[in-house]
Amino acid sequence: MRTSKNGGLMNGERSLRVVVTDGRGRHLRADRFRKWLSFVYPRSACGEVTVALVCDRKMRTLNCHFRQVDRVTDVLAFPCLTMNVQSLRQLNRASRIAAANDRFLGDIVIATGVARRQASAARHSLWTEFRYLALHGLLHLLGYDHARDRGQMVRLEQRLRRKGGLD
Repeated sequence: MRTSKNGGLMNGERSLRVVVTDGRGRHLRADRFRKWLSFVYPRSACGEVTVALVCDRKMRTLNCHFRQVDRVTDVLAFPCLTMNVQSLRQLNRASRIAAANDRFLGDIVIATGVARRQASAARHSLWTEFRYLALHGLLHLLGYDHARDRGQMVRLEQRLRRKGGLD
């Protein structure tokens, strides 16, 4: 199976395209990270997602502005579409493939300082922590909510982590 330059699958298959940027919106290569997320994503997702790696100060500002919580957090997700997981699942395969060409799922913002501290505490690399957080954010973009879904998001996240080699 071939992947495109930006991490998505080619030949008309369902795909997730991942763009990684820094806090100023400049594109970062991060090929292995993009390919990993494009490999493990749930098949209900297709389209494009941006992952922004920002400083803790910027994340605190975003968290305060959008959630009215005046502290830094590790990841925020800003969905573009209001489709929920059930409506995504109801689309047939052809509709999902067609929608993938124009569908922007949203933005995932990761606080690099928090991620660095969490990676250190967990004794894994910073990019491994970025993978954990990006996957978590992607599931939120797809409508999952671990605070209300009786463990559905947690179970899916664990399964996708295992698929991607993260225990």
